[in-house]
Amino acid sequence: MPRHVETTEPNTGVVPMTGAAEAPTVLAMDDVTTARRTTYLPGGMTASERSAADRLLRMGNPEQRSRDDNTTTIVIADDHRVVRSGLRMLLEAEPDLEVVAEAGDVDSARRYVRGHKPSVLILDLNMPGEPSLSAIPELRDEFPATQIVVLTMQDDPAFAREAMRAGALGYVLKEAADAELVEAVRDAARGTTYLHPRLGARLAAEAVKDSTDVLTEREREVLKLIALGHTNSEVAAQLYLSVRTVESHRAHIQQKLGLQTRAELVRHALDNGLIET
Repeated sequence: MPRHVETTEPNTGVVPMTGAAEAPTVLAMDDVTTARRTTYLPGGMTASERSAADRLLRMGNPEQRSRDDNTTTIVIADDHRVVRSGLRMLLEAEPDLEVVAEAGDVDSARRYVRGHKPSVLILDLNMPGEPSLSAIPELRDEFPATQIVVLTMQDDPAFAREAMRAGALGYVLKEAADAELVEAVRDAARGTTYLHPRLGARLAAEAVKDSTDVLTEREREVLKLIALGHTNSEVAAQLYLSVRTVESHRAHIQQKLGLQTRAELVRHALDNGLIET
């Protein structure tokens, strides 16, 4: 985050004219890692340099900042400094994103979130000290205005499921950070979820499998026959059951799967390979 502006005339901020050409104004800007960058104005500015200069001007004018600054503020929590540096560069290349602090563990992340009240906390799952996954519900309870995006190497759907249940709105794999993290942060800031596509597909497949596995073998037989178009009487005759028993099995199937109509039962049977088209 920029802290101050230095010019060739610190007391006035005006560059003296020495001839027909105007001497360049030099802005030295410090971010939170104390690294300094020099930008030359007024000409030859890149997009990122212009964004940084505009941000500096807003910092110098709090009233303007409160009116038109829609920046999403971010705290990065990862125990590897080089990873944090890369993420900062990725995020701050976007004009609407600003990293306000970096942390190397959950405890530091908690302190920075408490102090900065950021829009989004990017949280690595594998850091020393307090486990990140178990800290998510506590962080959400203490800082409900700060959304959490998990950034991790863990591609096991079980971790993604647990993180989302705990209160995270985003789950991004580090291998895909360049392509997905900016979108995930923006989605989280808006209050919508983001899940790495491959993990999302695997979770959906597991959900379908789990829903079918809750059925008993007899219920699966009844479901298959119903999906094939047989009436309750025909199912009863084929399975040597009473019609009342078939009706009871059908009611249990619908309750377990959360389905109401024959069409929904047929679709479920097709999706899970109980019948073929």
